[in-house]
Amino acid sequence: MFVLELTYTAPVERVDALLQAHVAWLDRQYTDGVFIASGRKNPRDGGVILAVGDDRARIERITAEDPFAVEGVCAYRITEFIATKTSEELAPYRQQLP
Repeated sequence: MFVLELTYTAPVERVDALLQAHVAWLDRQYTDGVFIASGRKNPRDGGVILAVGDDRARIERITAEDPFAVEGVCAYRITEFIATKTSEELAPYRQQLP
């Protein structure tokens, strides 16, 4: 599992101009089963996405396709973790330690 932390690197007006394209990109990732939660940070200086997968390189490729990243209005920090404990709703994503 991955925590994707977005930090805006441009004024929020530039971010807002790309928001519709960003949401369409998010929707594709939800449809593909990669993203399981996302939202804005408070205060609004970026966002957070929870992603599932075993291939960090794939997650890096996906984030590089985000219109926010393509247009240079955000930077991504990708943190991989092993989700050994979850709510029952997220039980399908539980992992075992190696």
